[in-house]
Amino acid sequence: MALLLTLGRGALTGIGKRPSAGAALPRLRLAEPEVRIDPARMARYAEVCGYSPAADRVPLTYPHILGFPLAARVMAARDFPLPLMGLVHTSIEITAHRPLTVDDRPEIAVHAEELRPHRRGTEAVLVTEARIGGAAVWTDRSTYLARHAADRPPEQHAGPEAGQVSGPGADGARDADADGGRNAEADGGRDSGQDAGGALPAVEEWRLPAGLGRQHARVSGDYNPIHLHALTARPLGFSRAIAHGMWTVARCAAALDLTERVRAQFRAPVPLPSTVTFAASGDRFELRSHRGVHLTGSS
Repeated sequence: MALLLTLGRGALTGIGKRPSAGAALPRLRLAEPEVRIDPARMARYAEVCGYSPAADRVPLTYPHILGFPLAARVMAARDFPLPLMGLVHTSIEITAHRPLTVDDRPEIAVHAEELRPHRRGTEAVLVTEARIGGAAVWTDRSTYLARHAADRPPEQHAGPEAGQVSGPGADGARDADADGGRNAEADGGRDSGQDAGGALPAVEEWRLPAGLGRQHARVSGDYNPIHLHALTARPLGFSRAIAHGMWTVARCAAALDLTERVRAQFRAPVPLPSTVTFAASGDRFELRSHRGVHLTGSS
């Protein structure tokens, strides 16, 4: 409920904001000390995301869930320069500096690190940290895109053409194409993260049920309506519900048993239900379907 109130507040504070890469970032750092990791909730999260059962080991992507409400509050702040509603999660990089266990009581802290130009608007970089004894033991750098007429052609950090409509600010549904991601999927198909060597070899095929978004919402707290049901997704521009972007990252990380690092770029939404192919080679992976490439990443 608190998260929904934060998103509602962000919708109001975003009215009239004019995104620009030259805007000033607020010196806002939100932190929650000594966060208790609920073993039962963590176990349910691990099951939904496909992690192997581990009584005390915290899944690599799980601290993102713990920091999600704080990240939403940072982006809902009146002096945050980008409007919360419509932000698109374009990439994430997670690094575990040491393993976290359920017995740890980390401080979870979030701050906005930088704004940078993107060919489709402005990106904000948000940093989430888990800290113990004053030292960072886990770090997440996420980029969120506000689409608008670009101030100038960006020289760096172009990022992917399309993003995953997920996370705080997740009502980028209308920006992500009203047919459920048609153009986003086309972008993903053109820029699939593949090199001249061709497609990555398929490893597994995953059948994603219609209720996957509701399952992930219960363990993550992200009840964005675009993930819950076709009836709640349609008013926001999608013909069907779409999977949480963070579920796709977590599922790939679980398949590779990643414990130290994962980097991913969200290419296109994954409609539910659907069948997707997980492909991997070396330290690279991707999630694709007949619609195109949905996610590319590396460890």
